[in-house]
Amino acid sequence: MRRRCILFDLDGTLTDPGLGITKSVQYALRTYGIEEPDLTRLYPFIGPPLKDSFMKYYGFPESRAKEAIGRYREYFTARGMFENQVNDGIEEMLAALQKAGKSLLVATSKPEEFAVQILKHFDLYRYFDFVGGASMDEIRVAKGEVIRYTLEKAGIACRSEALMVGDREHDVLGARENGLDCVGVLFGYGSRKELEEVGAFRIAETVKELSELLLSV
Repeated sequence: MRRRCILFDLDGTLTDPGLGITKSVQYALRTYGIEEPDLTRLYPFIGPPLKDSFMKYYGFPESRAKEAIGRYREYFTARGMFENQVNDGIEEMLAALQKAGKSLLVATSKPEEFAVQILKHFDLYRYFDFVGGASMDEIRVAKGEVIRYTLEKAGIACRSEALMVGDREHDVLGARENGLDCVGVLFGYGSRKELEEVGAFRIAETVKELSELLLSV
């Protein structure tokens, strides 16, 4: 069956948000007396839910992790949101997919409000039929929950007609929870090993390769 509907992760897949996210995390950590001058050490925060990352990488209890998200957003809303750039070739790919009659959606663990602002800022919002994201209150944040919400809002009942695209293992696992295959991409923040270990449907090294694959399925 043709995959008429394609869901895209945002961070690391459509855009490279590395600078804005890591500087926002750096700012949040500093409010707790933790200095992290090497932003590359904060790359694991790109993609997964923030609360999980503060708990996993810095040992924050859940209450402090939730509080840290507020600190993170102080910097992110003021500056970090737009310390970001669209990955080369993405807009051309989206235009080609739209022209081919594909229904394009976004399913991101970033709060939906922020995702919409970012896509509008980079003039990508017009390519998508719906943008689904986490809720600001962190009730809907796990990737599987976001994908389920996005499919429901877009009225996609037949899972075999849809396909997820993302750069991290939680994209693949969240897609599987919802009966979807997931194409992993290597131009984001995940590795081939990470994506293969969780069973990505296909792996694309470049945006060009991804575009050709999505037009063919």
